[in-house]
Amino acid sequence: MTTTTKTAPFRADHVGSLLRPESLHKARQQFKDGDISQKELRTIETTEIKRIVDKQIEVGLELVTDGEFRRRFWHTDFLENLNGITGYIPDTGYLFKGEETERYNIKNTGKVSFNPNHPFVEDYKVFHEIVDGRAVAKQTIPSPNQLFHEDIRDRSVYPDIEDFAVDVIQAYRDAIQAFYDAGVRYLQLDDVYIAGLSSPDLKLSGEHSREFLIDLARRVINGVLEGKPEDLAVTTHLCRGNYRSTYAFGGSYDLIAKDLLAKEKVDGFFLEYDDERSGSFEPLAYIPEGGARVVIGVVTSKFGELEDKDYIIKRIEEAAKYVPLDQICLSPQCGFASTHHGNKLTEEQQWDKLRFIVDVANTVWADK
Repeated sequence: MTTTTKTAPFRADHVGSLLRPESLHKARQQFKDGDISQKELRTIETTEIKRIVDKQIEVGLELVTDGEFRRRFWHTDFLENLNGITGYIPDTGYLFKGEETERYNIKNTGKVSFNPNHPFVEDYKVFHEIVDGRAVAKQTIPSPNQLFHEDIRDRSVYPDIEDFAVDVIQAYRDAIQAFYDAGVRYLQLDDVYIAGLSSPDLKLSGEHSREFLIDLARRVINGVLEGKPEDLAVTTHLCRGNYRSTYAFGGSYDLIAKDLLAKEKVDGFFLEYDDERSGSFEPLAYIPEGGARVVIGVVTSKFGELEDKDYIIKRIEEAAKYVPLDQICLSPQCGFASTHHGNKLTEEQQWDKLRFIVDVANTVWADK
């Protein structure tokens, strides 16, 4: 059964990743040690995905994800399965606030194209069958802009960044079609790169200016979405880093508002607003009235303490000064486990957060 939707993102939504249970951590280690097979690991993953699908429906969500339970990292697993992209272990991990991440990254090693046997497509088909029309089965993948970090493109393969962009756009168009054919009607592009372009914390050292890269990032997304099926909802999540409850950088959305928030042709923006690093809601004024929905992440996924309901409603009202309330939705600021390590809260606290978001949304948009 294929579920179609024109309402995504939903009033109560979530970014995607969920805390991996101990059974999955144990199985991954057993597979690494050679004690269980790939097939046995996959069976355990599927069992846990069934459980968390049921749980998401139970807490009242209209959309569900697979929790990214078959991935190690939110982005590398998908990207390294594109043609022309290779995973490797670098000398250092990503540098977060007070912590270095587990060392793993991807790099460009040849001409980029979509792999028609990409494992994520088959993974989605299994997930779609598990959901069985009981909710909207949301698929999350890293944004194509993740491939434009300064250290990824191989200059010997792509001397010109514009030529690189052409192939990346086509690869993602092909990916979107493959997911659509598999039943996807709600797709999210996760994007740390664009959020970084709006951060004064991140200094650019490459050959291109910030203005050029912001323009290119918009052109890449809009190029990917050109001609997409009408009944496919696509959102983007702008992330400032999420690893074991730490972050990578801060900065408001001011630097990208006039271009990306105003002109990116997505159906919704997931924006992080859970602390003072996020800046004000003022950049939301650039989102066209009647255009994309904005999913404000004013509930944190980094820690388990539950927010005050009246405070969250007040924050939504503040955002509504810049973008119509009818275009606003609510979610955690990020996933609960962007990598297999997970954030520093319990699984029960995770479900409490999602249940809380549904409750707030039902209060704020009771008559919508």
